[in-house]
Amino acid sequence: MGEQAGRGAGRVALLESGRELTADLVVTATGLNVQAFGGIPMSVDGEPVRLAEAIAFKGMMLSGVPNFAYAIGCTNSSWTLKIGLLCEHFCRLLAHMDRQGHRICRPEVADPAMPTRPFLDFAAGYIRRAVDALPRQGDRGPWQTSTSYRDDVRTLGAGQVTDPELHFS
Repeated sequence: MGEQAGRGAGRVALLESGRELTADLVVTATGLNVQAFGGIPMSVDGEPVRLAEAIAFKGMMLSGVPNFAYAIGCTNSSWTLKIGLLCEHFCRLLAHMDRQGHRICRPEVADPAMPTRPFLDFAAGYIRRAVDALPRQGDRGPWQTSTSYRDDVRTLGAGQVTDPELHFS
């Protein structure tokens, strides 16, 4: 929409095409601004976590951040199916920690030269505007975030909760 003629019953808005649109209210918007984890600042041992430098572990934890998990669904299939798998996997991880007497779990990238790419491969404007402030993903598991429910079932649903790049203490 170009300009707004005013608010109120029977007002007219002029569209970019030149066509007039009669409306009670015209709202123009450019979209939302994504903030990872609601913009809550995170720190580890007093040092701020730089989300753009963090790498997603199994699409549910962040490299270098202990005892923190999040859940983001798929953008190309059922959101809730992925959330369910992530939550079940994390609960199994917590049970493993409890059984072993671990209090801390921290993903650490073994290969600092591993290529990375944006965490979300999604063309929506609100993601493209925020991509440089979001965590990244690696080019291989467990650092690659799956968008395939079949792969997620194998990795998260039936897969081991332990991994050489997941450190416990």
